Amino acid sequence: MSQFYQIHPDNPQQRYIDKAVDIIKRGGVIVYPTDSGYALGCHIGDKAAMGRIRAIRQVDARHNFTLVCRDLSEIALYAKLDNTAYRLIKNHTPGAYTFILKATKEVPQRLRNPRRKTIGLRVPDNQIAMALLGTLGEPLMSSTLILPGEDMPLTDPYDIRDTLEDRLDLIIDGGYCGFEPTTVVDLTGDVAVVTRQGLGSSEGLE
Repeated sequence: MSQFYQIHPDNPQQRYIDKAVDIIKRGGVIVYPTDSGYALGCHIGDKAAMGRIRAIRQVDARHNFTLVCRDLSEIALYAKLDNTAYRLIKNHTPGAYTFILKATKEVPQRLRNPRRKTIGLRVPDNQIAMALLGTLGEPLMSSTLILPGEDMPLTDPYDIRDTLEDRLDLIIDGGYCGFEPTTVVDLTGDVAVVTRQGLGSSEGLE
């Protein structure tokens, strides 16, 4: 049975954040709020936890996970950035964007796109997510909380608990945080390419 924490969306209680980070570090799989809906998350180095997320989502090894980061300097540790990409990301973070970039050696091989050697990274505009990342001190390996056969993600923490309680270690109730996905921007070429239009405005991206 999973833990269930109600955390204030604007002023996250640090005692709950500390407990959540401890669960992550011990191999737990959590559900947490972002600025574009609820996400599944686990420790970046935990292969078993990643396998549990794949089982919940019923996706194979080709599924692209996202590294959710606390700031641009953390993105620069895990992705190769030129000056153009750096400026673009700086102008659009935090926010509802996922940036596709060439991965550095800091990214575990199992997380990279097997063909393109890329990784998706983002900095969410959500106080709970940022508190988790700041306390954890490294990115969260994440995936949108969309169940098999569904077109829309789960948005209600109580529904999430009823559906997945026995498959999760922690559910964070951070209130309603929407359901529209991030805008995905591919920065691996000479120009930025919006490959999915989502919540984030595409103005100034291409």
